[in-house]
Amino acid sequence: MSALPLALICGDPAGVGPEIIAAWLAARPEEHGRVAVIGPARWLETLPATVAAKIPVGLDDFAATPGRPDGDGALVAWAAMERAARGVQSGEFAGVVTGPVSKERLAAIGYPYPGQTEFFAARWGGDPVMAFCGGRLRVALATWHVPLCEVPQLLGPQLLQRTVAAADLLARADGIAAPRIGVCGLNPHAGENGVLGREEIDFINPALARLHADFPGLVAGCLPGDTLFARALRGEFDAVVALYHDQGLAPLKTVDFDEAVNVTLGLPFVRTSPDHGTAFALAGQGKASARSFANAVAVAWRLVALHARA
Repeated sequence: MSALPLALICGDPAGVGPEIIAAWLAARPEEHGRVAVIGPARWLETLPATVAAKIPVGLDDFAATPGRPDGDGALVAWAAMERAARGVQSGEFAGVVTGPVSKERLAAIGYPYPGQTEFFAARWGGDPVMAFCGGRLRVALATWHVPLCEVPQLLGPQLLQRTVAAADLLARADGIAAPRIGVCGLNPHAGENGVLGREEIDFINPALARLHADFPGLVAGCLPGDTLFARALRGEFDAVVALYHDQGLAPLKTVDFDEAVNVTLGLPFVRTSPDHGTAFALAGQGKASARSFANAVAVAWRLVALHARA
């Protein structure tokens, strides 16, 4: 295990991020010396003194109102991301676990990225893959924050190879030596041999066939997405590759909403996040579950260990 602490960042301070971090710290006092927390100064003052480091960002007198997002809160969320990214690059932190942010609020203050995944890719380099684990399913997405009409044009051999490799790594981080990986078809019934679309026949299946030598547990052709997730839940597959955002996230959030972790793979450093949003309507009421955040910390440590062995 790394001697460096994990950076935990607040996300939008008007959302549930600060309270789920505080709840996790209260439940895991043995972890305090292994984490550094980044957020607004007034909130940091409420956290245990035993935390390895408390790093303030944003306006010195900033105090968020739970459930009432504004531009200042978005600035704090952005500043916390910047501080964590620099700290990981400089060897100050082992990796980062991010709190949820509001894409709408960030866009309003000039944040130029669709989400945090793209931000960390821009700061650290690499080719990011959005993936999810921590519950009953492991899912890697070939595409995510793009319009559905653009997906077929993006599904080239390099992207498919990168996504399959991420799914393989996700399972190996959980101790699976030879991961079995299934890939969803783009079309209904994986195209039904060309009757419902030719993308599988023309370029997706040939690309997957070429990857089989490097990933022996990979099924060489697409499988119908409407049954693949059920088969994974029954234990036939260790990881699933979905070709677009909702194809993977709809089933995952149906079965793993409170446990799933968002993992950015394909980068030189570790970044995980709870797989839920800011939940402004719940903020400050003590109702938000910290289970996804707890899993995000656990997954981050497993990936840090895997990176150390690589």
